Amino acid sequence: MAAGIREKQTVALKRMLNFNVPPVKNSTGEPVWKVLIYDRFGQDIISPLLSVKELRDMGITLHLLLHSDRDAIPDVPAVYFVMPTEENIDRMCQDLRNQLYESYYLNFISAISRSKLEDIANAAIGANAVTQVAKVFDQYLNFITLEDDMFVLCNQNKELVSYRAINRPDITDTEMETIMDTIVDSLFCFFVTLGAIPIIRCSRGTAAEMVAVKLDKKLRENLRDARNSLFTGDTLGAGQFRPLLVLVDRNIDLATPLHHTWTYQALVHDVLDFHLNRVNLEESAGTESTPAGARPKKKNKKSYDLTISDKFWQKHKGSPFPEVAESVQQELESYRAQEDEVKRLKSIMGIEGEDEGAISMLSDNTAKLTSAVSSLPELLEKKRLIDLHTNVATAVLEHIKSRKLDVYFEYEEKIMSKSTLDKSLLDMISDPDAGTPEDKMRLFLIYYISSAQAPSEIDLEQYKKALMDAGCNLAPLSYIKQWKAFTKMASAPTSYGNATPKPLGLFSRVMNTGSQFVMEGVKNLVLKQQNLPVTRILDNLMEMKSNPETDDYRYFDPKMLRGSDSSVPRNKNPFQEAIVFVVGGGNYIEYQNLIDYIKGKQGKHVLYGCSELFNATQFIKQGKEDNSSKKRSSLSSGVTFFLKARGSLFNKIQKSRSAFQDQRQRALV
Repeated sequence: MAAGIREKQTVALKRMLNFNVPPVKNSTGEPVWKVLIYDRFGQDIISPLLSVKELRDMGITLHLLLHSDRDAIPDVPAVYFVMPTEENIDRMCQDLRNQLYESYYLNFISAISRSKLEDIANAAIGANAVTQVAKVFDQYLNFITLEDDMFVLCNQNKELVSYRAINRPDITDTEMETIMDTIVDSLFCFFVTLGAIPIIRCSRGTAAEMVAVKLDKKLRENLRDARNSLFTGDTLGAGQFRPLLVLVDRNIDLATPLHHTWTYQALVHDVLDFHLNRVNLEESAGTESTPAGARPKKKNKKSYDLTISDKFWQKHKGSPFPEVAESVQQELESYRAQEDEVKRLKSIMGIEGEDEGAISMLSDNTAKLTSAVSSLPELLEKKRLIDLHTNVATAVLEHIKSRKLDVYFEYEEKIMSKSTLDKSLLDMISDPDAGTPEDKMRLFLIYYISSAQAPSEIDLEQYKKALMDAGCNLAPLSYIKQWKAFTKMASAPTSYGNATPKPLGLFSRVMNTGSQFVMEGVKNLVLKQQNLPVTRILDNLMEMKSNPETDDYRYFDPKMLRGSDSSVPRNKNPFQEAIVFVVGGGNYIEYQNLIDYIKGKQGKHVLYGCSELFNATQFIKQGKEDNSSKKRSSLSSGVTFFLKARGSLFNKIQKSRSAFQDQRQRALV
């Protein structure tokens, strides 16, 4: 994993856009102009990696959705990038019949089946367009890369592989198989792009185990087919240089997804509209008051891309919010100083305007001024990023102040680390000025999950009354009660460490009086590194530590001729590279915790992936479903909900194990 997954997927996309030929570096010639046709899945994969300018540099003059109304451009080649679904295949066949483009380069995000390929062939023959279908490729790019070290399986139709979908009490064997196959297909694509065969570890009796069994089988079958193997370029060999894949189930830790956070990226995701590296902010239409009786003015929506080219974002996305606010202010002061210097030099030279011709005619003594003026584009870009992060950080700050998120974060950290609380939980819930009803419910759920002993029925009724008085929906509590009862039977309660954030007083003492941010009353909390459950599991498996939490994790090596149903690792050396994948959904809090952990491990790398990426609001709301007669929350579906769902899952896993043993016996014979 010398090259990050972002770089590898970007290279694969650029090769595809260049008609599946590696682009020539430093080429001076004009690219071949072409049209890009994608579906929503393809759009989500491309948008975090390639900007419109980069697409233009690759010769893409138009990029259009497959199912939009498109005019014929008969003298231009078209590059398609779509999922091989029935609907998409039908539309592509229609394009062939309508002779929309000069030639067709068909690229499928996942492998296309033989029958669907024949449908395209028949359509091409019927339209007399066989010679126009230039290339057909399976790209194996069915995942979305958000960071150098983070990926997610899907953004479209993510409810099909959501936490709720996996844990539904009424899920059938067929539905569970479909969900697992969908996850495994994307993970297979990920490892094809990465160019490596992992060693797989997973917990027993969970959805993660089902994924592990299926992924091991899929990788093993591909390696066995030497002529068509997608891993012929895999030169990593066996041993410590192969990556470790740790598959964990979301149910091992339900507190972290509900936790209020304090780092920049996780806060943006928690309180703002942030997905696929783009944040959408609402801005008021104007400061003037609306006349009485008139409609309130609509709020303008503004979008900002937080990408790899944004140096401020790359540096500070994992920083505590107080540091971010301070850094924005410092950047602004630095920019103003540079701007003032340019103005001062121009004033000294008697140039008030910005006539570049006049500047270039000045003598060598004006080199300093010329240098300053030539840096204007860089200054303007710096100003754009400062304005961007001022707006984003201000929007986050408004939520922190109005909802007292600093207080919630500090209080939850104390609960999870079993520290002494300076205020009773009942007082926090009853405080009308502290947080929204959802904030209070999140706080109580974290308390309930983290407590070694559940509160008594009398105490629980008191909490319920306080929550209801605060306007909370109690639907999630029934599910969490069942989850808590089940995990108590299955294993020891999850530990969250014992470090708590250290307050440095109120934030207003840190910021200078000229700050863009009015931070009065907000706590300046400094984070202490503590490993969350997912990070702790990775540490045990990556460093080959013996720990009751992970000693029973299953071990799969797809490169071994004969598989085994074992927990004993063949490889005894610590791993240098690892991928953590959460089945059931992940979040930026876990991602940042892993990144902070690996910083202290010189020469080691870790990637974080999840079946979907959600914030606390989405996680709480996810369980609600509409019935024809009434709304019913799956998170409150009664005493049998969790046990029935997990019992169903265990039955499926037992079937997988039996099939695995049968396969092993046949191999031995």
